[in-house]
Amino acid sequence: MMALGKYSFGVGDRFGKEGKAQLDAILKIQSEGVAVTPVWNKSNREHQTVGTQPQSLREEADRAVKAAGYAAEYFVDADHINIKTVKPFLEVSNFFTIDVAEFIGKSAPEEEEEDFLNFFKAYSGDLHIPGIERKMQISKTHLREMLNNFLLAAKNAGEVYSYIQSKKEEYVHIEVSIDEVEEPQSPVELFFILAALAYYKVPVNTIAPKFTGSFNKGVDYEGDLEQFEREFEEDLLVLKFAVKEFDLPQDLKISVHSGSDKFSVYPVIRKLIRKHDAGLHLKTAGTTWLEELIGLAESEGEGFNFSKELYRDALERYDELTRDYKSVLSIDRSQLPAPEEFSSGKQYAAALRHDPNSPEFNLHFRQLLHCAYKIAAEKGDRFFPLLDRYRERVENNVTDNLFRKHLAPLFLSQHEK
Repeated sequence: MMALGKYSFGVGDRFGKEGKAQLDAILKIQSEGVAVTPVWNKSNREHQTVGTQPQSLREEADRAVKAAGYAAEYFVDADHINIKTVKPFLEVSNFFTIDVAEFIGKSAPEEEEEDFLNFFKAYSGDLHIPGIERKMQISKTHLREMLNNFLLAAKNAGEVYSYIQSKKEEYVHIEVSIDEVEEPQSPVELFFILAALAYYKVPVNTIAPKFTGSFNKGVDYEGDLEQFEREFEEDLLVLKFAVKEFDLPQDLKISVHSGSDKFSVYPVIRKLIRKHDAGLHLKTAGTTWLEELIGLAESEGEGFNFSKELYRDALERYDELTRDYKSVLSIDRSQLPAPEEFSSGKQYAAALRHDPNSPEFNLHFRQLLHCAYKIAAEKGDRFFPLLDRYRERVENNVTDNLFRKHLAPLFLSQHEK
């Protein structure tokens, strides 16, 4: 059985061109003495948007590993799948992120609820989770609310897992995503969800809860960091307790679906996973595509012209590109520059590169282009040759971004304040 390890990192890649550069970042953090497992992830929606198949992600990961002579574990994640979309991923994936968002808030059959209540009855009333000082109670009303909100979602996760397992001879790692909902889960609700996953025999390795605050695409966290710290620590304690109570996998850990670049929460996460000797899985998929675009722009010439043309198209297709991302965007359209305002690739790259201390950085511009990879795919006959032409610059950007802005702040001691 391949082990995911204590720390793992989701290196999503829209176009499958940056596996080597991503792995170089992993190798750099490993050379610092921190074992981090790479997990290449791509969702069904992303495959449909760019016209690729799940096999392409497996090929990218295998090529990168072979080229680097990498001998440690690595995984390929079928990201945000459900029973309708999982089939094409079965042969090539060994990590499956089951998204149950569509079932949250829908009631399970009554007989399912009654059977689960017998399983869960020991936890009704007062609930004490070691490490959490505040008193928690599960009243009959709250229990009914949780049954209505989460039991069917856990049952669905069980059905998807059973289907995956019936088709795979190898051990697979399972993540359950409950982050794409409106409200964060309380510690009691997370405990209930883990109990329900155990009841439906889902050997969950990572779980992605919803946190308070905004995890918008491509930009930093917006919210109360003290509240995030409380929620993250309580979630760590809930996972530790649930593993013992329900015999869940010992390596169960929190997964943070960052939406890319949540720099301000990294110090909080680093402090707490060390305090509790806890694992972590983090996904930051969109970062790589934007580093490709930055690399083309700052190469000037044809690379800059292509980047500016892509932005002009993105402005014209704003509603189409942002339709599926409205809940995770905070774009003020009045703050989007006209394409003509960019007189150089250097200027364009400075507006796009995520440097919050730079007066040239434009978070609205960045969020729109985060969603615009569909246009690059449509222009692949020009885009991909440009990536090849400016390969060295693009790869340097991808590796530096993942290592310096993500992996090092999450895992290295020198980033302690």
